[in-house]
Amino acid sequence: MEMPTPDPGILAKKGRVVARLSDVLPKDAVISDISETRAYECDALTAYKCPPLCAVLPASTEEVAAVLKICHEEGVPVVPRGSGTSLAGGALPTADSVILGVARLNEVLETDCDNRFIRVQTGRTNLSVTGAVESDGFFYAPDPSSQLACAIAGNIAMNSGGAHCLKYGVTTNNLLGVTMVQMDGTVVEIGGAHMDAGGYDWLGLICGSEGQLGVVTEATLRILPKPEGARPVLMGFSSNEVAGACVSDIIKAGVLPVAIEFMDRPIIEICENFAKAGYPECEALLIVEVEGSPEEIDAQLGVIMQIARNHDPVELREAADSDEAGKIWLGRKSAFGAVGQVADYMCLDGTIPVSALPHVLNRIEEMSQEFGLKVGNVFHAGDGNMHPLIMFDANKPGDLETCEAFGAEILKLCVEVGGCLTGEHGVGIEKRDLMDVQFAAADLEAQMRVKDVFDPAWLLNPAKVFPLKASEHRRSAAESAAA
Repeated sequence: MEMPTPDPGILAKKGRVVARLSDVLPKDAVISDISETRAYECDALTAYKCPPLCAVLPASTEEVAAVLKICHEEGVPVVPRGSGTSLAGGALPTADSVILGVARLNEVLETDCDNRFIRVQTGRTNLSVTGAVESDGFFYAPDPSSQLACAIAGNIAMNSGGAHCLKYGVTTNNLLGVTMVQMDGTVVEIGGAHMDAGGYDWLGLICGSEGQLGVVTEATLRILPKPEGARPVLMGFSSNEVAGACVSDIIKAGVLPVAIEFMDRPIIEICENFAKAGYPECEALLIVEVEGSPEEIDAQLGVIMQIARNHDPVELREAADSDEAGKIWLGRKSAFGAVGQVADYMCLDGTIPVSALPHVLNRIEEMSQEFGLKVGNVFHAGDGNMHPLIMFDANKPGDLETCEAFGAEILKLCVEVGGCLTGEHGVGIEKRDLMDVQFAAADLEAQMRVKDVFDPAWLLNPAKVFPLKASEHRRSAAESAAA
């Protein structure tokens, strides 16, 4: 994958930039030794790596503002980084950039259960937000698979979802306000501890903008009362088509599960070998979970299980207690790690209409044969957010390029059937050069003009989201204008 060529002038002034950053940050918050910056040379899309100019770890909004002001004055690009769990290369640095990590921004600033919100610094991990309020009977709904490690900053940047987004929505549906620092060091407050704000929906613009418009340092998040109970049911089917049809029928029935997760045979076998969750021998597996009072759960599962029986399941297993529920979810929660034990892989993130599931799964299997690479499917079936895992050998010449080409065809297929390029992982570098598959030139131009307003010099998170030639042209034009 092509990356921009670093400006030799910027590389030459590394010493001055590091010295200026060291003046506004504690000594251990500036990392410039090449052996130490290697820890920041990639995110979870490990196929692509590039050591940054340096990395900084500010601990407050004021320190973030000071860093950005210096980098703006020096013309140095900045790559914001949460926990580095991005699967789309969202935190991949360029050689002339400063990584701005938010790991030290991890405090809970305010909790208000009466008004159902919590305000946190955005380096705090997703799961620890629930940890801060669960003793009061509340939880934070978005639950990415990496929730133990991923940071709220990255969740906001990519508009992350998770297994339970079918009922509770993704990050944008649970975000009330942010404190954001713009590239020139200006601090702005958007939204707040209230349900909505007048005027333009700036919050909706920021959430999902992938660090292109500013660095979010604080977030006000919606918290919800914990449900009275929850219960999953495991369904095994003889084919992907039958499982896909079952998903469509559940949605059409008007029942709203909290989650519908899909796994195909390759993923089932890998996860079972890894987690020993007791999954059945079948071609496709669904995990459907509902929640509420015992009476509500029984009523919902009664409808769902009858729909499943209409599709002649290989196995239909309702969790009898919390231990069985934990085992049903164990394999699904272990999926990405389990696949990583057996092969290098690239995880995609296309979204499709639920009705198109059978056709898309069939076509992916056909393409697997055409490209000669195995693929496993595990995804949020309720909202059509697919996560095909293409397995390859990073040490085999040409395998990565074949994997990229295969992935591009899958994402084009998602758009072709009425879906889109991403559901929750973002565009990053992985999908940037496919953006013109989904958007016309005028659409991309309108999006880039928004970035022009927030970041006129195009210094924030360079080489991401927009086709590389377009974003590099924008940055070059900004540099020429400044000169």
